Amino acid sequence: MGDVVADANMDTVQRRLMFEDECILVDENDKVVGHESKYNCHLMEKIESENLLHRAFSVFLFNSKYELLLQQRSATKVTFPLVWTNTCCSHPLFRESELIEENALGVRNAAQRKLLDELGIPAEDVPVDQFTPLGRMLYKAPSDGKWGEHELDYLLFIIRDVNVNPNPDEVADIKYVNQEQLKELLWKADAGEEGLKLSPWFRLVVDNFLYKWWDHVERGLSKKLLI
Repeated sequence: MGDVVADANMDTVQRRLMFEDECILVDENDKVVGHESKYNCHLMEKIESENLLHRAFSVFLFNSKYELLLQQRSATKVTFPLVWTNTCCSHPLFRESELIEENALGVRNAAQRKLLDELGIPAEDVPVDQFTPLGRMLYKAPSDGKWGEHELDYLLFIIRDVNVNPNPDEVADIKYVNQEQLKELLWKADAGEEGLKLSPWFRLVVDNFLYKWWDHVERGLSKKLLI
C-alpha cells in the first residue's frame, strides 16, 4: 500500500487503472515474458532497472474525408498529461481476449475496447476486422522525472465515420485534422506556441511514416501499407 499512499494526489480513476490493469510484458521480439501492473510498467526506475518493456497500440482513425482524429490527453493522466496525440493510445491487457497472437487479434480487441473507454466510440462503429496493423515500433520516452514509457507499439489504421463522446477522465479535447492542419499543429508545437505539446510516440510516427501512409489511405491503398 505504500505506493498508493505515495501517490495520494493521483486522480482516483487513474490510480485504479494503474494498480488494477496488468500490462503484457514482452521482449524486443514481441515474445510474451510475463505481466506487470500498469503502475510498475510506467515507473522510469523500474523501466531502467528491470528493462520492463510492454506491448501497446496506437490507433490512427480517419473519417471518410480522410481527416485524422486527434485527442488531447486529459490533465489527470499520469503520463504525458494534456499532450496531443493520435486517436487512441493504450495497452492490451493480460487477459485471454487480448493475448491472441493470430493476426494481432488481441491488440485489435484491446483497441476496440479503449476506443469505447476513452472516446465513447461504440464497438459496432469500429469492427475489429477493419483495423489494419501497419507494423510495430519500439521506443522509450520519459514523461517526467518519475514516469515514462517503454513500449512495443502496434500501429493500427482504420477508416470509419464514427460517433464520438469523449470520456473526460481520459480526454481533454478532440479534433479532426487534414494533412495541412496537422503540419500547422506541428509547427506551433515546435515553436512553443499556445503551449502545444505532442506525445513522443505520435511525433515518431509523424516524422517517419504518417504522411506516406496518409497518401496511400487517400488513394484507397490502405491494405498495401504494411511495413
